[in-house]
Amino acid sequence: MVPDLVEELEIDESGKRLDTSFLRFTINEADDHAIEEAVILKEKYGGEVTVIAPDIGEVDDVLYAAAAKGVDRLIKIMGDFEELDSHLYASILTEMIKDMQYDLILTGCEAITDLDGQTGIFLATNLSLPYIGLVSKYKKEDGSLCVNKEFPGGVYGEYKVELPAVLGVMAAEKPPRYVPVAKIRAAMKSAQIEEIDAPEIKVETGIEIEKMYVPEVGKGAEMIEGEPEEVAKKIAEALQNKGLL
Repeated sequence: MVPDLVEELEIDESGKRLDTSFLRFTINEADDHAIEEAVILKEKYGGEVTVIAPDIGEVDDVLYAAAAKGVDRLIKIMGDFEELDSHLYASILTEMIKDMQYDLILTGCEAITDLDGQTGIFLATNLSLPYIGLVSKYKKEDGSLCVNKEFPGGVYGEYKVELPAVLGVMAAEKPPRYVPVAKIRAAMKSAQIEEIDAPEIKVETGIEIEKMYVPEVGKGAEMIEGEPEEVAKKIAEALQNKGLL
């Protein structure tokens, strides 16, 4: 769950985190794609889908929407998540998942709030499972899954990973489906959200936020007008004044 970017973001009095007291929270885009891909794989190959989410903001709405899409089990982690990061969240998920039976664990590749992208990595490490991040395109072959991983510059790599595994989803095969309000309301009546207390875990990452701030607004652009020769001369003069020529 991440702040809805439609809202104006403000920093709290500590100067180290966002003021979340008035924010509306929504599902992170990459995690929404992870849910969508889980449902697509279920529709193709069978199985059951479980969605696990921390009790942050309007998480119930997200969980009921997931049920309306075809998710079978909804779990809400109860606890104080004011300072939740990917390191701590991975440790919490590890304790909750380790005794479950699963073939595949899908997470978003990263959240827009921290761009950390390590929840899936730490989760896979804790569970001793293979991990591939930034994936799209999924095809099951026997006990393996073939996926595409995106690299910088528009380059893709094709990988085959044995199951069970953890994937950091960048995009589902199709955009997350729209769920009509009527289906969500029906899910609210039929689906049950399991509430499970988060295990008490402390993770020392050695990382501390010292300051959070809004970037300073620079000066506005200078619009240069005139004939081409005149404009070119003014640009050259500006570059010389800045020591660039």
